[in-house]
Amino acid sequence: MLLTVTSRNVLLPGFDLPRPATINVDLKTGKIIEVLLGYIGDEACNKSRDLHFVDAGDKVILPGLVDAHVHLEEPGNQDWEGFWTGTQAAAAGGVTTLIDMPADSSPPTTTPRNLDIKRRSTWGQCWVDVGFWGGAIPQNQAELGPLLSAGVRGFKCFLIDTGIEEFPCVSESDLLTHMSHLQNSVMIFHAEMQNASSPARHRLNPRSYQEFLSSRPKELEVDAITLIIRLQAMYPSVICHIAHLSAAAALPIIRAAKDRGLKLSVETCFHYLCLSAEDIPDGATEYKCTPPIRKDSNRNLLWDALVDGTIDCVVSDHSPCLIEMKGLERGDFMEAWGGVSSLGLGLSLLWTEGKKRGISLGQIIRWMSVKNAELAGLSGTKGQLKVGHDGDLVIWDPESEFKVSKEHLYFKNKLTPYEGMTLRGLVHKTFVRGRLAYDSALQDGFTGLQPFGELL
Repeated sequence: MLLTVTSRNVLLPGFDLPRPATINVDLKTGKIIEVLLGYIGDEACNKSRDLHFVDAGDKVILPGLVDAHVHLEEPGNQDWEGFWTGTQAAAAGGVTTLIDMPADSSPPTTTPRNLDIKRRSTWGQCWVDVGFWGGAIPQNQAELGPLLSAGVRGFKCFLIDTGIEEFPCVSESDLLTHMSHLQNSVMIFHAEMQNASSPARHRLNPRSYQEFLSSRPKELEVDAITLIIRLQAMYPSVICHIAHLSAAAALPIIRAAKDRGLKLSVETCFHYLCLSAEDIPDGATEYKCTPPIRKDSNRNLLWDALVDGTIDCVVSDHSPCLIEMKGLERGDFMEAWGGVSSLGLGLSLLWTEGKKRGISLGQIIRWMSVKNAELAGLSGTKGQLKVGHDGDLVIWDPESEFKVSKEHLYFKNKLTPYEGMTLRGLVHKTFVRGRLAYDSALQDGFTGLQPFGELL
């Protein structure tokens, strides 16, 4: 049995603009078996009563998006987020593959046993495909090989205090031991590092965003990335990936490392590309994240680095918490939990901001699908509309506009700095391996559907 999806606008690999095409997906295997140039809707839609024929007309067919940096926080903190609500939010935004971060669940994903506990907590809950990063913490180097054998896509570590007792940060000596245990694997770094040369900051007004921004200066990122580059040169088989780059001041040393041929990759996030420090009101702790959202001039340099390839990919770093943990009444940036919630909004955010900058749809898909799939070791099955890849498809209207309100938010705790913003680009349908995972025409987008997501 086949799913056939046809449109006058299909974004195929290697192209920046959509073109007429037809995609055939084998529903038994979930794989794309044929990609035909040309739109067949006009001639086929009146003849076929096949429920598995979809004529998207002028709407755009995109490959399913891949978000390689998401905190789903289950088990243990499923009142913050969870696999059911998090993967629904992903599907509603055209994301068909998530890679879950290890730190915010309890227990964290730092041993094979803990990975098994997390896997079991997903049963019957995943609307999209889900993979896992393992955690690198002090003294767990013996767990890294078994975690890779158990299926994690690589590892995440922190170079600065996490505030999470079960997931402490690592030192340089820890990393020397950890990286000696890894071959051809990925180590992801939260790249902020406090050291003796970091400027001292004094807390004055905890409601002031500028005071909070000063407490996480660009030097923390530059110092951490300097260490990461040195470590990568020492362990050249380990792919070192810089998570959520915020400070444009680090771009020159990143460019120099890439020019030397080091295995270094870099992501940034929607909030660093779409928000600016100048626009954040004092006390508005929904904007708090680490590293912080910086000034507009910094944001422009991040966009330039995306375009020239210094930054490889864009992720959500969806990191929610209970709304009360943001302390909205007090507005204390120093005490509020850090993290921006955006899962499901990313494509619209990047398209809306990118249009102002002459960014093509093909560029956005490279940053949100192709490069994230490569990072997670999934480039053979995810991120592109190619024969042999999974039949992950999104039917999307690039012209539809909507004002972000709580009804557009499928994640559990509906607090986001984007509420009230007018965005362009709306997902109509999402297919995961040929199966319908989201349909905007249905009540709440999911009524009558079943979660068929798999673990990767």
